[in-house]
Amino acid sequence: MTPSPPVEESCFWMARRHARRTPEPLQGVEEADVAIVGGGYTGLWTSLFLKELEPRRKVVVLEQELVGYGGSGRNAGIVGETIDHSHELAIAHFGLDEARRLARLGRENLDAMETFLRERGIDAGFERRGQLIVALRPEHLAALDQGREAAESVGSPGWRILSRDETRSELASPLYEGALLAPRNGVVDPVRLTEGLRFVAVQAGVRIHERTRVTRLAFRGDRVEISAGAAMLRARKLVLATNAYTHHLRRSLVRRFLPLYDYVLVSDPLTAAQRNAIGWRSRRAVVDVRTFFNYYRLTDDGRILWGTSEAAYYPGNRVDSSCDHSPRHYAALEESFRRHFPQLAGLAFPYRWGGPIASTTRLTPFFGDANGGRLHYGLGYTGHGIGSTRIAGRILAHRALELPSALLDLAMVRRKPIPFPPEPLRRAAVALVTGALRRVDAGGKPGAVLRALERVGISFSS
Repeated sequence: MTPSPPVEESCFWMARRHARRTPEPLQGVEEADVAIVGGGYTGLWTSLFLKELEPRRKVVVLEQELVGYGGSGRNAGIVGETIDHSHELAIAHFGLDEARRLARLGRENLDAMETFLRERGIDAGFERRGQLIVALRPEHLAALDQGREAAESVGSPGWRILSRDETRSELASPLYEGALLAPRNGVVDPVRLTEGLRFVAVQAGVRIHERTRVTRLAFRGDRVEISAGAAMLRARKLVLATNAYTHHLRRSLVRRFLPLYDYVLVSDPLTAAQRNAIGWRSRRAVVDVRTFFNYYRLTDDGRILWGTSEAAYYPGNRVDSSCDHSPRHYAALEESFRRHFPQLAGLAFPYRWGGPIASTTRLTPFFGDANGGRLHYGLGYTGHGIGSTRIAGRILAHRALELPSALLDLAMVRRKPIPFPPEPLRRAAVALVTGALRRVDAGGKPGAVLRALERVGISFSS
């Protein structure tokens, strides 16, 4: 069997990363006011907000590879305005008043991100053309109506239903029965976004050490000692911005999230004839309403990115390079693509990879402090991190600097999600729930297991 290429070559976004100066790892002993472990979206946004709030603070970011190596550089690049997975779930989790607050915050956040990228000259391939949420079966149409009604109830205007014919005129699939248009969502190039954030952070005075794998944390007196081999960073405050990798450094937090792997394909560029065969002139991103849904979009050079939310859990909460590829998931992805678009059955997908996500039982991130307020963390974006991490960066910056903010009063900041069971119950629970959800996606009714979990506030993908 031919070995799979490293993720830096197999991930479309990483493979076309522009070359830059060799990254500088941490050496010797360095001091900081605030240290951030993790050079993805959360860490980079946090560093930028720290410098915005208190420019004189010395902020240092440590990243084990290059920025965006983890989930931040491997996702589909679909940017949503919701902080929870949907407006319906926000209402269910937090009540209507808080859901309205989250909806307003999500809209303002995405607008502010767009303005930031434009004003700072960051070419991250950001396009806001909207997103289609499609129904693949007649019984899915009710979910579209519920989504539109929820958007209206939380004050998010413009969400509208598309008929079967309107949907197929947008994108020609024989499976489509209708769609819900989320008008303000968009797409981005994930790696170009992280590289742009890195550039602006360095300009603001943030020190970023890449190729620096943190091996140990120690809390001594009023300092945190962050060891990376023989090198050490000593700081007054530490922000863990490591998302699905967090339990590698803080084992106790794994009870609050489930590390999973999503898998993605990217095709060859479409020919003119292939584009004509499917339409897609609007270039809107697409997701379907099933629990285990497909999500897809066009890249800026006319390729199709095709992913699945049926993520893999690796026993023991494993998150490492051995999980970066899954032939089983790749085969299932290719088969599902042919069902959706039989007219493109011969399209090749040369790029294929997996990326880690951190899922919580309520599908929203959570936050906390430890070690007398010297350690701060935020994680658990459950696939909605491109937008939510900017909000998390603001939250974490205010907490690290001990500054007041209305964001700190959000219910998702004050309350943690229901924990997942430990191993070996964890893998058994994942298998049980996965089977139940597959039956629902095939047209069955939720069984006793799913009904019981929903009653205690445990959610599944929207």
